[in-house]
Amino acid sequence: MLIQRRPLLLAGLGLPLLVRAQAWPGKAVRIVVPFAAGGTTDILARALAPELQKAFGQPFVVDNKPGAGGNTGAAEVAKAAPDGHTLLMGTVGTHAINASLYSRMPYDHVKDFVPVTLVAGVPNVLVLNPANAQKHGIDSVPALIRYAKANPGRLNMASSGNGTSIHLAGELFKTMTGTFMLHLPYGGSGPALIDLISGNTDLMFDNLPSSLQHIRSGRLKALAVTSAVRSAALPDLPTVEEAGGPVLKGFEASSWFGLVAPAGTPMDIVNRVQAETAKALAAPAIKERLVAQGAIPSGMTSAEFGRHIAAETAKWAKVVKASGAKVD
Repeated sequence: MLIQRRPLLLAGLGLPLLVRAQAWPGKAVRIVVPFAAGGTTDILARALAPELQKAFGQPFVVDNKPGAGGNTGAAEVAKAAPDGHTLLMGTVGTHAINASLYSRMPYDHVKDFVPVTLVAGVPNVLVLNPANAQKHGIDSVPALIRYAKANPGRLNMASSGNGTSIHLAGELFKTMTGTFMLHLPYGGSGPALIDLISGNTDLMFDNLPSSLQHIRSGRLKALAVTSAVRSAALPDLPTVEEAGGPVLKGFEASSWFGLVAPAGTPMDIVNRVQAETAKALAAPAIKERLVAQGAIPSGMTSAEFGRHIAAETAKWAKVVKASGAKVD
């Protein structure tokens, strides 16, 4: 006698579990970048999207949603359906700094998301408009401190938005050196760099990958990297601590970028995206390209990334408190 096997049904939905698991991705997957095009968040998302598309057979589309230091795009993803078709390229700003910097947040960076994987860490780099730097006689970190002290408020400090590591690196620099520079937040590194290169602003603590080509072309003047050690991409450039001496001892303000998904996204999908991302980041062609741009590829597991977010949240809360920075 022929026995007909019936598929196991998902409680309350009448859908076979096997079909559900195999169906993802059933359409294009959106990677929301919460900043404008041209910055490091965008660069990393666009480097990763084609690799995930090859791995899963569906388009992975980068969608730029800038605003409020990354909060606009992050909040949109927090409210998205947890079906694996919407991801966020989160940053140290959206998932560590902003919780302490903003008095009101449109999402909870822990409860509203599930960590997928850390994509990369990057140092920031202190860059100036060359013509403005020459006009003000700024050719080193000590010269910058001297000018800023003698001319409070005369220098404009651009950033990719309130709460980004680019912003906080500048605030930490100002706090440690006792200087004041006017902060000008933009919707991402891309538009901030346009104004910096054109001379409308004076300096920026930018993520290294988005500034590197402009440093090499001479359109930006680099003084130091903000990491604890020098960058392999610019080995002759000192750290801020090295260049600044005792007044900047212990200065460190690096950035990181990682994929997160709306809370409730099935862990089998999270783990599949993590595994394929780690595989892509380990591939020699991509790894070498990112390292050459100043990034340090990662690919850590969801649990490891969750612990990293918790540690970074605590670390940056202290920096925000010490700097006195606040966004209402």
